[in-house]
Amino acid sequence: MESTIQTILVNTKPKYTVSIGPGLLAQCGELAAGVLTPCRAAIVTDSTVAKLYLARVEEYFQAAGFSVCAHVFPAGEEHKNLSTLSEILEFLAGEQLTRSDCVVALGGGVCGDMAGFAAGCYLRGVKFIQLPTTFLSAVDSSVGGKTAVDLRHGKNLAGLFLQPSAVVCDTDCLQTLSPTELADGAAEAIKTGVLSGEALFSLTDTDDLFRNLKEIITRCVAFKATVVEQDELDNGVRRTLNLGHTAGHAIEACSNYGIRHGHAVAAGLAIIARASEALGWAEEPCAARICAALQRNNLPTGTDYSPAALARAALADKKRRGGEISLVIPQKIGKCEMKSVPVEELESIFAAGWENC
Repeated sequence: MESTIQTILVNTKPKYTVSIGPGLLAQCGELAAGVLTPCRAAIVTDSTVAKLYLARVEEYFQAAGFSVCAHVFPAGEEHKNLSTLSEILEFLAGEQLTRSDCVVALGGGVCGDMAGFAAGCYLRGVKFIQLPTTFLSAVDSSVGGKTAVDLRHGKNLAGLFLQPSAVVCDTDCLQTLSPTELADGAAEAIKTGVLSGEALFSLTDTDDLFRNLKEIITRCVAFKATVVEQDELDNGVRRTLNLGHTAGHAIEACSNYGIRHGHAVAAGLAIIARASEALGWAEEPCAARICAALQRNNLPTGTDYSPAALARAALADKKRRGGEISLVIPQKIGKCEMKSVPVEELESIFAAGWENC
């Protein structure tokens, strides 16, 4: 099995390892014990993932010497809020976790955000471990230390940075995902390919992305690690990872989060790629290739929400600074730039990429 496992060191403060490969869930307790002294482990998961993996993960951690407790919250983006966060914090307090204990996030991006945010808040910070079970969390959200919850006024408006002590990604878990869930992860992988270059983008521009799933995850994590190492707190180059997210988050908000994150980001990526070409910002045509890759992976390349509606929704985005908002502009595959634009120009920019969706 060892030859099938990929490990990537993320050189943040503190540094940690991302392990990627089949069958790793059975090693999660052992891998956790390699970075933490066995202690009390609070496993936080959602109602969908709990049915699939919770009993096994509890067993694996106990076998490695951990004492285990678990909290299950209802699945769905609509539960990524302060109410759920409060319930998790009360659970940790009720279990009398101490600063020498840890939180384990078992699930997708919502679970990682909720558990990580709770770990960062509780007792002003306890360690936590990520066990991603979705393609989206594997390629993106489980790495980098961003945690957040949604507020009524927008997505991810309350949060903190807390790097995990380890990330253990069992690619076998992804076999239980629906085509829709796989497409969510494909959107972030395609986005990362646009940022990083042809080596990754070509792997996502296919009708059978699952065939190269482990390599895609490994390349996405390795690229994100290099970015996060340069800018842990999202003040510079890390902001380019928001490619497609300004319009994407606006689409999510307009739909009252009825449109899934990956699908919204896909539409946002297509909109900003077309806008870049239409407004003369692109160095070479790339929108058609991006849209083709999205379509091959059953993802949207547009939205029914108007440019005006998207612009209004984007005003609550956390990337707004005063009267300006930062956009990530694709110039060609493998090259993107940050561009600050006045908020009053956002509607016309979206309109330039919205037409012919």
